[in-house]
Amino acid sequence: MPSSDHPEIDRLVAELEEAEAYEQRLRQVIVDVRDRLAAGEHAAALSMLNAALNDIDAATDVVTPHARR
Repeated sequence: MPSSDHPEIDRLVAELEEAEAYEQRLRQVIVDVRDRLAAGEHAAALSMLNAALNDIDAATDVVTPHARR
């Protein structure tokens, strides 16, 4: 990604890109869990949901503003 003369804009763009990637990963988890449930693999689906919840808990910085450095 090219750098601009505005570091704050660069930071916000990078943060937005991270948030979009995070959203895509969560959407894929939903699709995968739905497929496992449809296949009757309830334990696997539950395990995937637990892993997703752990990831969400660990990724609070995606939805919480950062302190300026």
